[in-house]
Amino acid sequence: MGWEALEQWGDDVVRIEPLAGGVANDVWTVRVNGHLAVGRLGVRSDADLAWETELLKRLDREGLTVPVPIPTMAGRLFADGVVLMTYVEGGPPETESDWRRVADTLRQLHRLTPGWPQRPGWRSSTDLLHTETGTKIDLGAMPPEGVARCRAAWARLSGRQTCVVHGDPNPRNIRITRDRVALIDWDEAHVDVPDLDLVMPHNAAGLDDEAHDIAAQAWAAWEAAVCWDDEHAVKRLAEVRAV
Repeated sequence: MGWEALEQWGDDVVRIEPLAGGVANDVWTVRVNGHLAVGRLGVRSDADLAWETELLKRLDREGLTVPVPIPTMAGRLFADGVVLMTYVEGGPPETESDWRRVADTLRQLHRLTPGWPQRPGWRSSTDLLHTETGTKIDLGAMPPEGVARCRAAWARLSGRQTCVVHGDPNPRNIRITRDRVALIDWDEAHVDVPDLDLVMPHNAAGLDDEAHDIAAQAWAAWEAAVCWDDEHAVKRLAEVRAV
């Protein structure tokens, strides 16, 4: 149905301008009920959108700053692939101190979500030790030697507690002000080992040498698999050590 679904939020909803950075979705600033918001149109299933929007509502209730879903007039959190969310102000992290604040926020996310159900259709990194596909990942499309290297990296995470990971905490997806750190764009969020969120500039999460190596190798393997086979994925796979 496309953007026509906006009428389900009322008669005064207006798309303003597209936002940069949307790859899997069409993302726009929107004015709804006189307030600036963000509208996103994509091809995710209803089950996937229900998982994401319920997660964001829960995190907002727990005090994290995230985009909060705006219900339709009928009370639904999404409609025909469209989600409206509150607009989050702020800029990207720039200093080592900024990144330490980001690490603290991510650890708060991890503490709040042990036992959270997996996003529909997704697999965790350690699930991929025993299966080949999950959402955007198809290990069968990768070179067998590359798959072996990725699985060796993920095997080092075996037995760890899982939780929700943001999945893509790059500077574009972080909004910092003096008072708080916000995480936006939860498209890559899923249940996994928290290490995948903690590979940061300045080692801001304060990992020791071994923990940082485990996390960095697992993250590079994940990025290679989830993006295969674009230039970014090839670079990340080159960082994963041979078995």
